Amino acid sequence: MRNYELIFLARQDIAQNQVEAMIGTFSEILKSGGGSVVHSEYCGLKALSYRIRKNRKAHYVLLDVVASPAAKEELERLMRINEDVLRFLTVAVDSFGTRPSALMQSRYSREDRPFNREDRGYGRDDYSSDRKPHDNASTAMASVADVSADAAEVSA
Repeated sequence: MRNYELIFLARQDIAQNQVEAMIGTFSEILKSGGGSVVHSEYCGLKALSYRIRKNRKAHYVLLDVVASPAAKEELERLMRINEDVLRFLTVAVDSFGTRPSALMQSRYSREDRPFNREDRGYGRDDYSSDRKPHDNASTAMASVADVSADAAEVSA
């Protein structure tokens, strides 16, 4: 028996209780092959980096599994057949990682974010009192008027 971490992505249009039913089905498949699910973690409906089979979001599920290679192969075969499973990945590990997994941990919460509009460019005093925003445009228009006046004098 080996330790495996199995993660799979389920379609966005199925409900959470259907995803949990899929976890139960996969657990039964492993039990029939002599394996077991040590820990299951539903990570929620998350946005995908790119579309997979016309889905922009997916239900993420992480399973810690102890099973024989034959039971793992059978589970992967059934996941390939199941149309609700978009992608899956099985990795052999020596020991299971800490909980909660990296999928459940956020880098920082919304409250921890620095919120300073000056960092984004708002509220800066870019224009000093002696500089007009369209100063270059008015200078350009004056030079065009001077050129046209010079042209009128030459032609007359």
